[in-house]
Amino acid sequence: MEPGGAQVWDTMARTASIRRSSALPPVAGLLSELIALPSVNPAFLPAGDRRTGEAGVAAHLAELGQRAGLSVERQAVTPGRDNLIVRLTPAGPARQRILLTPHLDTIGEPNLDPQLKPRTADGRIYGRGACDTKGCVAAMFQALLDVAASGSRPAGTELVFVGFVDEENAQLGSRFYADQSRKGSQADALRADLAIVGEPTRLEVVSAHKGDVWLRLRTHGVAAHGATPHLGTNAVTAMARAVLALEVDYAAELRQRTAHPLLGRPTINVGAIRGGTQPNVVPALCEVDLDRRFLPGETSAGVQREIQTVLRRAGVRAEFVDLRSAPCAALETDPSLPLVQKFLKAAGRRRTRGVHYFCDAAPLAAAGIPAIVFGPGDIAQAHTSEEWIDVGQLEAARASLVTFLRAQV
Repeated sequence: MEPGGAQVWDTMARTASIRRSSALPPVAGLLSELIALPSVNPAFLPAGDRRTGEAGVAAHLAELGQRAGLSVERQAVTPGRDNLIVRLTPAGPARQRILLTPHLDTIGEPNLDPQLKPRTADGRIYGRGACDTKGCVAAMFQALLDVAASGSRPAGTELVFVGFVDEENAQLGSRFYADQSRKGSQADALRADLAIVGEPTRLEVVSAHKGDVWLRLRTHGVAAHGATPHLGTNAVTAMARAVLALEVDYAAELRQRTAHPLLGRPTINVGAIRGGTQPNVVPALCEVDLDRRFLPGETSAGVQREIQTVLRRAGVRAEFVDLRSAPCAALETDPSLPLVQKFLKAAGRRRTRGVHYFCDAAPLAAAGIPAIVFGPGDIAQAHTSEEWIDVGQLEAARASLVTFLRAQV
């Protein structure tokens, strides 16, 4: 952040707080404030754009937490980007710790500014991040404030809100928190017995999600004039065989595998292709980017070996580039864990569900923190230009979280 940036964001946060509408329930008012504070992931806008970074949202939440008498910390992840940690300490010795962990960043798009002006219509709140995932931020933080304001703190449970940075790009926030919980100087203060990860699940409780591998494949040829193609080797032709092998043969093989009870079967998708320069040149290079979603029990390395085998069978030699900066493992949390069962009861659900997308839950689970995913909103609204969330779902999420948190002893 540029010099003086924190003071600017503090001023914006105070202004937003003053403008909270009394016609909305507190959780909806908080969400409107958060939408008005831009927090676009820096990966999606030009360097130096003042709409990037999570600092403004974090400053506003930190001020609200301090007013409520909560302990507020910042965990530096990368320069200018900190996880926000807000604690409600128990009345007695802490015997367990529960995390509420939404992410603070959003995506960006060219027509962004109108989406930073929250509006309410027909029981919905519209705006960038309303669904993904400032609705979860508002529900979780308001629930923590409500428990703190009740005056009856959980006797032996520490309740911790952790607002993560960078979920929309490389999950730097959750990965850093998980790493520190394993080996950092404050490891004991970061470990937890359950993490409730905020994502739009339509109030379902999610205990499993798919992992994913993003790969770039490159085939190489020999350039030649288009009038004499026999003097060259066409890289696009080789890649065409590779794409058919992946999208037809390999995809059919995946559809025949045993389905996971919550996640179904693994999938493959070729999402982008680039090759050649102009019609009269035999292309010397072709690239495709692919997305392979995998199940618990599979690994990124194992998936890459499978794809290499598929290409060998098709007679294609290709170079592999892993587009992920860190592995994106699948999640599978035991739904019979006592805290998961208690949360299911508080949320009014009988069983957990699975989702196809990856989120911050997997890095936490890999560090030994049991994780589930929960939140208001529908993933179908995420990343859309008319992003919205239902106010009734927002309030229901807050109420379920309050019920669960107040029941802890």
